[in-house]
Amino acid sequence: MKRQPHYEDLPSVHEMLNRLDPSAKYPRRLLVEEVRRVIGDARRRMAENLPVETENLDSAVLRALAELERPSLRRVINAAGVVLHTNLGRAPLSALPASEGYSNLEYDLATGQRGKRDDHIAALLERLLGCPGIAVNNNAAAVYLALNELAAGYEVIVSRGELIEIGDGFRIPDIMAKSGAVMREVGTTNRTHLDDYRNAITERTRLILRVHPSNFRVTGFTARPELKSLAALGGEKGVPVYEDLGSGCVVDLSAAGIQEPLVADSLREGADIVSFSGDKLLGGPQAGILAGKPDLIRRLRRNPMFRALRLDKLILGALESTLRLAVLEKWEQIPALRMIRADNLEIRLRAQQVLEQLPSLEASVVEGESLVGGGSTPEQSLPTWLISIAAADPVSWEKKLRLGEPPVIVRIEADRLLVDLRTVFPEEESELLAALQALS
Repeated sequence: MKRQPHYEDLPSVHEMLNRLDPSAKYPRRLLVEEVRRVIGDARRRMAENLPVETENLDSAVLRALAELERPSLRRVINAAGVVLHTNLGRAPLSALPASEGYSNLEYDLATGQRGKRDDHIAALLERLLGCPGIAVNNNAAAVYLALNELAAGYEVIVSRGELIEIGDGFRIPDIMAKSGAVMREVGTTNRTHLDDYRNAITERTRLILRVHPSNFRVTGFTARPELKSLAALGGEKGVPVYEDLGSGCVVDLSAAGIQEPLVADSLREGADIVSFSGDKLLGGPQAGILAGKPDLIRRLRRNPMFRALRLDKLILGALESTLRLAVLEKWEQIPALRMIRADNLEIRLRAQQVLEQLPSLEASVVEGESLVGGGSTPEQSLPTWLISIAAADPVSWEKKLRLGEPPVIVRIEADRLLVDLRTVFPEEESELLAALQALS
């Protein structure tokens, strides 16, 4: 029986440094710190009577240092069939515009004077939505900015059925409280009527907030006023109506079986201002977009928090590219929209072609469902075709794919691995195939 190591079995820092090549490619300071960390971890494990392999301490140091050289943020192959996979960065992006060197981020090339960074997207937003718009770093920030500027210290009327929680525990009431606005709840969880809003309006009312339930559905005995009616009431009382759309759908996806309100329709129906995410159904990078009446957008842009929440140049470049494609209706060049609108027969043919190259696996092509995901389109799925792979130990196979290079993300269902090519770029198929072949 192997003897449990004792403290005296541990090498000194000096001993380990002498064994590890002093001329190694890592800075001396970093090498010393990692050696001390590994020895310290070994001491703690001994104190807790946990196994320690003293002969492998040098390897542990080198593995940790090698890991520092490896980027943490990496490209993955999403074969799970969730288009807007929140854990995988939501909307997949096409190639980013040139990001090396300098750019004209805040420089007007025509005049040689200082420019504004949001000028790069302003004209595109106006062409796409028919009104001015600005962008901040996510939709929660957009909601915060709108509430802070338009209603801080005053009341915002909102239906109880729309006090939603968005990703990572952020709740509309919490954002409202931080903005300085005072929440005035009306109606009930399942039914709110126009008169509920009308009766709640006082001299302290500054905004009527309508929240689209993009990440949940309430069904059955429900009611809420149409946006047109709410906008008419706001116009009558001189109170702006603000709709937070969340998903930000800019193109009709009904042909794919997805029913989501269009941003432009909300504006046409009378919303004074809207907000939505850039990385959901728009198909761009993480951003929060605000659009609406020119006077309200000017106010938002002058708010001091706009600078704190503004976009960095890389995100701005990616958003500009996405908006330009949307304005030009080049939907197939926006990866998320291309995946959502993908032809089911094409997915089946791709799956069969991959399957033909996996003779050593017990696999078949079966009907299934893809998800839009990302907190969008609840209870709405996309019909698809899946490569279903039988595995004696699907968990270990899933882990092997996930830890590969590049990582491959799949689903497990009923002891089978499910691979959905809807969310796999065609140029990734060879890498996916190699990873699947390595399972046998």
